[in-house]
Amino acid sequence: MTETLLLTPTEENLALAARALREGQLVGMPTETVYGLGANALDEDAVRAIFAAKGRPADNPLIVHVPDIASAEPLCCIDERSRRVMTHFCPGPLTVLLPKKPIIPQVVNAGLPSVAIRIPAHPIARRLLELSGVPVAAPSANTSGKPSPTTARHVYDDLAGKLTCIIDGGECQVGLESTVLDLTREVPTVLRPGGITPDMLLEVLDEVAVADSVLRPLQKGEKALSPGMLYKHYAPKGMLSLVSGSAEAVAGKIRRLYGEAAQLGKTVQVLAFQEHLNAYKGLNTKCIGSLAAPETVAHSLFATLRQADAEGIDVLYSEVLPAEGVGLAVMNRLSRAAGFRTIEADEE
Repeated sequence: MTETLLLTPTEENLALAARALREGQLVGMPTETVYGLGANALDEDAVRAIFAAKGRPADNPLIVHVPDIASAEPLCCIDERSRRVMTHFCPGPLTVLLPKKPIIPQVVNAGLPSVAIRIPAHPIARRLLELSGVPVAAPSANTSGKPSPTTARHVYDDLAGKLTCIIDGGECQVGLESTVLDLTREVPTVLRPGGITPDMLLEVLDEVAVADSVLRPLQKGEKALSPGMLYKHYAPKGMLSLVSGSAEAVAGKIRRLYGEAAQLGKTVQVLAFQEHLNAYKGLNTKCIGSLAAPETVAHSLFATLRQADAEGIDVLYSEVLPAEGVGLAVMNRLSRAAGFRTIEADEE
């Protein structure tokens, strides 16, 4: 087992982490979305170590991080449309799927003809990538299936002993993984929603589609074209259920379900929006942000789910929000965290 160092982002420590990446070791790095578990994307053994450390299925492709568009050009085919998108949104919380070049090992992209490329906006991530001089494959730095890490301590709790060091860049700003946009299709298609919304993409594209798999599980035999498409992902240890419907019906249904679970001796928690907290007085309730500002829900969601694990919560009931704008990304993560278990409160 490796001793994992938790490092402040000094230039000296970043140079140490960059050398570790060049030498085939694993490094935890901050980005504006979530923390990543990085390895040299051109080193097959290092990439395989990512899958082993996370317990990640080998058919789940990885995202390759580079500091700028010029660094992406040896890895993928960038046409005029792709360059326009990347120039407008990168650096930022956007990953683009592009036709891969032979230099990308098959283990990185699960044998797909495309490769996922991202240019992070976080200054520490950018500096680490510059110093390393190699493209860095980096999925979220957590045990596969668990809520993604938004602090260095989350990474340490999950993966200590499995990576060389973690650069502590503070709390992640966005809190959800990047938008994944498939630019290998005639119509650019969002495979995983994130902070860059379809409406934002329409600023530079004539048309944008959203894959129907965003809010449903993959079908049997359907291949994951992007990270974050597995059936159950981002899940807390407790059983999470989503409750949808009118605010009054949802609150009534959750209060009843809460009481039933508590009578069975379960520890229960309600995940509610700031605007609805009064409806759950007397219950163990956690505010997950504002319904009017879904970016606040995105920012706090994974940390809230991890806190529920730390508190030993057995059962969680969560309110839902409209699947539009950033809300689409929140509902994508919540749906998978709940294994698509949704209760319709209005049906009673």
